[in-house]
Amino acid sequence: MDRGQLAMDLPTFCARLPKVDLHRHLEGALRLDTMLEAAHDHGIDVPADVEALRRQVQVQDGDPLTFQNFLSKFGTLRLFYRSPEIIHRITREAVEDAAADNIRYLELRFTPVALSRAERFPLHDVMDWVCASAEDASRAFGVEVRLIASVNRHEDVALAEQVAWLAAENRARGIVGLDLAGNEAEFSAEPFAPLFREARQAGLHITVHAGEWGGAENVRQAIELLGAERIGHGVRVLEDQGIVDLARERGVVFEVCPTSNYQSGVCSSLENHPLRRMVDARLAVTLNTDDPAVSNITLTDEYRNMAAAQGFSRAELKDFLRTAAEAAFLPEKARRALWQRLEKEIRRQNL
Repeated sequence: MDRGQLAMDLPTFCARLPKVDLHRHLEGALRLDTMLEAAHDHGIDVPADVEALRRQVQVQDGDPLTFQNFLSKFGTLRLFYRSPEIIHRITREAVEDAAADNIRYLELRFTPVALSRAERFPLHDVMDWVCASAEDASRAFGVEVRLIASVNRHEDVALAEQVAWLAAENRARGIVGLDLAGNEAEFSAEPFAPLFREARQAGLHITVHAGEWGGAENVRQAIELLGAERIGHGVRVLEDQGIVDLARERGVVFEVCPTSNYQSGVCSSLENHPLRRMVDARLAVTLNTDDPAVSNITLTDEYRNMAAAQGFSRAELKDFLRTAAEAAFLPEKARRALWQRLEKEIRRQNL
């Protein structure tokens, strides 16, 4: 590290670092002022006071640190998807907020069923609106954006099939992957295995939420049955050395979201988060935001907080970034080009 790097404090380093976010939910990225305006325009029954609304949609000090409390925030968030204009706006703002955080490449996952439900919009319309808005915002804010369509474990497989085939039909419009999310503690991924294998054959990449609120066996199931290339969270993989070995041998990448893990009760503190042990186990690990509005964080916060909590060096933080670029759901040549652009920017800034 040269003198320029030594003189730069950690918060400045993390803020200036060009970043990649592979795990960010559109439905967890709404701005409070946007919610208040939507509530006023559409007569949505939520508090008109911003601080009262914040308590309903963001994890607060004193909240129980459980996945039930974390998921409860989405009960209010799902009320706002009342028009094409709102869906366009929240998509655009999610990309704009990523750009403000120095994110150069964003994989934004969205749940068409959740976006469609309030007004019973057709799924194909919802997908069209998100694709169009993400493309426009990408150009406007200089962030390379790809989309991942997400389905939930607790919903019918037939509904997931509709989403999967619409996603495959929209690959040319930026949809690159299919994700299985939701309550893994109470719902198995196994019924979705045939669908996810077919989706991969159709050209979609596969990522699966597993090993967060359920045990390591869910990570094995995601890899072996669903063909997961990446695992959302996956921090409980360490409970089974055989599954650690499986993930390492298959080159599976973990999309870790430390603040979300802490707030949902997966770990007791950031100091006790499994991230350092995952790195020591030679797993491929990336840092991500999950639901930045729910957690009230940025990706810069995640980098800074984990460096402070677990002593990650600046070189290690750049390793997280490189792993993320190399794990992007892009063709191999495009992944290499992404990392080359990031590396060039890092050198130019003497980071």
